[in-house]
Amino acid sequence: MKRFPKESTRQCAFSPKSLELIIGYQAGWYFIRVNHRVDQCPGWGPGVTLEFDWFELYAYSPDGRLERYPYMP
Repeated sequence: MKRFPKESTRQCAFSPKSLELIIGYQAGWYFIRVNHRVDQCPGWGPGVTLEFDWFELYAYSPDGRLERYPYMP
């Protein structure tokens, strides 16, 4: 959320409503992918995106550390 423009946070496209989480688990690690899905907001058509392949990827370790994968789309 901190990467979204602060002046736009009241709009659905820049709110948690437009985010989709995909969580996987393997060998004690959780992997979290956050997708920006503006097509989930009212007024946007299915499959509409504001960015090309926007996502963030995180890993949560067995000892409780959350790390962001250093990828900047």
